[in-house]
Amino acid sequence: MLEFLLALLTTATVGALLWPLLKTRVDHRDRLSGELAIYRDQLAELERERAAGRVSGADGAAARVEIERRILAAGTAAETLRPSSASPLLHKLLPPALCLLVPMLALGIYLQMGRPGLPAAPFDRTEVADQGPAGRPLDVARLLADARAKLAQDPGDPEALAALGEGLTLEADGTVTQPAVQAFNRALQKTPDDPRVQYYLGLHEAQSGDSRAAIARWQALEAKSPADAPWLGLLRAEIARVAKAAGIAVPAPPAPPPQSSMPQPSREQQDAMANMAPAEREQAIRSMVEGLAARLEQNPQDRAGWLRLANAWKVLGDNPRAADAYRRADALAPVDTRLLTDWAEAHVRQITPGTAPSPEAVRVLERLEKAEPRNALALFYLGAASVAAGDKPAALRRWQTLLALLPADAPIRPMLEDRIKELEK
Repeated sequence: MLEFLLALLTTATVGALLWPLLKTRVDHRDRLSGELAIYRDQLAELERERAAGRVSGADGAAARVEIERRILAAGTAAETLRPSSASPLLHKLLPPALCLLVPMLALGIYLQMGRPGLPAAPFDRTEVADQGPAGRPLDVARLLADARAKLAQDPGDPEALAALGEGLTLEADGTVTQPAVQAFNRALQKTPDDPRVQYYLGLHEAQSGDSRAAIARWQALEAKSPADAPWLGLLRAEIARVAKAAGIAVPAPPAPPPQSSMPQPSREQQDAMANMAPAEREQAIRSMVEGLAARLEQNPQDRAGWLRLANAWKVLGDNPRAADAYRRADALAPVDTRLLTDWAEAHVRQITPGTAPSPEAVRVLERLEKAEPRNALALFYLGAASVAAGDKPAALRRWQTLLALLPADAPIRPMLEDRIKELEK
């Protein structure tokens, strides 16, 4: 229906523009008529010259005979090459016919080869479309090649499966194809909370006509996402777009919970703290943090408050409490890579030199390694955990990767080289 209306509108517009041209009278004159007009002018000029006495009678008669001979010759030639009687009509209709034919032909080609019904494909792993690291265009072929290479080594790698599904979708101009759906479903079995997988599966449902299922999936993802998740703006825009197209009423997203904050001292308290000894000042700050911790125990669903508390304990050097606050925040919604790094640091700062990381630290470090395979903190301490577990190949793999990342003058490099040599014996 949309294509028909578009064609009708195009035809009406072009017709309105061509109507004055169709009404224009085409004054057609053939070649013989033009030549006869010239010869008539020559005869009239000759008579004026003879009347003025500038041409003698004999010369005038000879010139008149020559002009009449040319008139006869022109008439004979016109009989041999008589133009078609349809020529004036052709000259009148050809321009408007071409003007109508060209847009109609273009529209027909588009409807045959284009994809007017394809939904928008706004996802570009950034709030942009098809952008890779540092703003470079995403190389879909490279994305697919890397994903397939990883799957050749580990067919169950959820990150590679998700990347494969995304690459197949981008390769199909935003259509979530069946092979892409299969890759996403396999990744979903390992990482059910992966926002990329949930987004694309919802997009597939929307493209398949099941808008309600897509909206329900996306709303569940929205509810689980951190308040500062970079994909929330895109997700909400897609929910609104699909709901509007399907005529589904969707409630507005809930307002974010009030942000917890550290209690701020008054001006008088700040002046008093400035005059305190360092130990007294630290105790005053610790009392404020303790007050925030007590309020969070009364309101344990305040994720932003737990993150602020974790940062406060980290600044005060209370790493066990900082790690516990990160754990409480992560239980409400998974933390991002930056917060995972802070959480892992709070754990490793509790490790006694010469001992292996605790099981809780290993779990956080493994999540960090998965998010950033070349993270130096994760590679070093997970290597130590692998040695403690008797898994020398895993320790070698991690420490050799770390060694390749370290600059030549890194202080830790000699110690790491010695450990690697011990494992290779």
